[in-house]
This record gives sequence, C-alpha cells and structure tokens, in this order.
Amino acid sequence: MAEVSPGIGNVVPNTGLVEMAMAYSRSRILCAAARLGVADALGDAERSVESLANTCHADANALYRLLRALASIGITTETKPAHFRLTAFGEPLRKDVPQSAWPAVVFWADLLADSWSLLTDCVRTGKPADRVRDPDIPSRWSQDPEASDIFRAVMGTAPAEEYLPLAQAWDFSQSRIVADLGGGGGALLAAVLQIYPHLHGMLVDHEASILAAQPRFAAEPLSSHCELIVADLTQSIPPGADTYMLKHVLHGYRDEGAINLLKNCRAIIPKDGHLLIMEFVLPPLVSHADPQLEGRLMSDLNMLAVTGGKERSEREWKTLLEPAGFALRHVLYPSGDKVMVGVLVAEPV
Repeated sequence: MAEVSPGIGNVVPNTGLVEMAMAYSRSRILCAAARLGVADALGDAERSVESLANTCHADANALYRLLRALASIGITTETKPAHFRLTAFGEPLRKDVPQSAWPAVVFWADLLADSWSLLTDCVRTGKPADRVRDPDIPSRWSQDPEASDIFRAVMGTAPAEEYLPLAQAWDFSQSRIVADLGGGGGALLAAVLQIYPHLHGMLVDHEASILAAQPRFAAEPLSSHCELIVADLTQSIPPGADTYMLKHVLHGYRDEGAINLLKNCRAIIPKDGHLLIMEFVLPPLVSHADPQLEGRLMSDLNMLAVTGGKERSEREWKTLLEPAGFALRHVLYPSGDKVMVGVLVAEPV
C-alpha cells in the first residue's frame, strides 16, 4: 500500500496532487489569525485561550483549535495547556511592527482569494471574477472598508533598498528627470534617486497613493528631488520627464487598455526619451516543471481572475508597444536573473 502523507481527512495515495489540492488550508488559518487579530492580542506575552478569546471576540474552544494549528506551522507555541505565545516567525503577523505582513496576508489570503475561488468560471469565460460573480453576492473587496488601504500597504511600500537591484539594471546616468507612473508608495523611485542623486523624480499615481507616499518623500534629500503628482494614467500622463517607468502596471490591463495607456505615454515622451517597463517576461515555451517560473505563471492567472490583465512574453510585449508608437530595444534583468522582473527598454519611433 502506498504511503500517505498526513493531512485533512481521508487522503488517496496520489499524494502530490492531493497535497496541492489541500494547500489552501495554511492560507485559510493564516487569514483567520490575521482577521481575528491573534498576533496583536498575543503581543509579547503568554496568554490563556480564554483571555485571547475575549480580546479576539471568538469562541474559546474554536480559537484553541486554531491556535494549536498555528503552533503546528510555527506561528504560535503552546507553552502550557491552553496557553500560547507568538513565535519570532509569527511576529510579522502583528499590525504594530515595522514591515508588518498583516496587510499582505489579508490581501492574498482573503481579498484576492475571493477572486481565485471563481477561477474556473474565469477560465471558462475569459473574464475576471467581478464579471462572472453572481451579482447578488458581494465580493470580499467590496465588503471591506480597508481594502484600498490594504492594497496600498502591499504595493510599493517596502524599503527602497529592496528595489536597488531593479534600479541598477538600467543606466540612468544620462537621464535628467525620471517619472514613476503608478509608482504606489514610491519605493522604486526612491531607490533610483538614491543611486543617481543628480536626477529629479516625478511620482505619479492616484490621490490616495500619493497621500500615502508623502511621508517617504517629506525629508531631505528626496523632498528637494521629487515631485508628487496626482493623475489618472488612463486619461493623461504629465509631461516633463525624459525617462518614464511603469512597474507592474500594464499587466493589470487587457491588451486594448494597455495599448491606450502606452499611447498616452507616447503623446508626451520626448523623441530621445526612454520608457522602462518593469514586468515579468514569460518564456515562449513552458516545457517542464519549474518552481521559479511557477510564480510568474501564477501571477498571470491572478491577473486573469482579479483584473482581466495578463503576464506577457517578449513577443507579446512587442505587439503592445509597436501600435502605441514604441520599439522594444532590449530586455534587461537584475543580476542577469531571468526569473526576476525584466526591464523592457522601449524608445519612441
């Protein structure tokens, strides 16, 4: 008889496929812990289940079962019967710590998982979840008043140092003004300005994102080197830069919408300007299992379910750029690693 890995309920011998099918269980218990505020309730102390249940507004017996499961994956530890502490591994699940993982956990395990639950219908119809969902069933995104804040906390709010490899992939030494379009919290632009202090920067995004980015750019030297601009990229793009960046923006659009946005860029970019598109670049063929490539392809399906957009191959990027008036000159990769985000260097023609 084939050996069966332990898991939920009865498991058939084909453990590889079944373990994939059961992988959601960790995501769901992490989501429950985040939504209940378990990590914040524990803080730096050991607490009893009864005390935690009162703080988290949860059923004590059910919470105990969740805490035991969290202990089995290293988030908590049971120090004595029905008493728990938060582990170092679980510490980032707190809201009140630097670089908290709480927004990302809720973003992926709750808000976006809601769209992923409709993936079958998305594939069947080619439409995103909001277009195949029963109109009488509201999305998790629409039900959460913090959804937009959570999105902004996840996108572009990492330390600028994490973006240095991407900022170093292209030589900005000949640029004068660089604009980061849809730059979120401004981490990428801050990294570029850190390496090239002679540059002037323009961070362009919706008003809420610009407001959230203001603290990063409030202090010197960034405050005197960067202008924060509110704009809707689908309507118009502010002129004035010679280098424009779009990082993980165009993958959120169908081809028609992406081409229209690129045409907006073409309308204002100078003849000797550059457009840097920072996105995953899919290979022309996927012929074997590849754990590193898997992440990019999962992102592709995430775009299908959530926005209707897509990840693209180099050939597909060319088919977007050419009708918008750009030529793709080359593709660069940080440290030569083609698994990472590629920098597609385009010029107006």
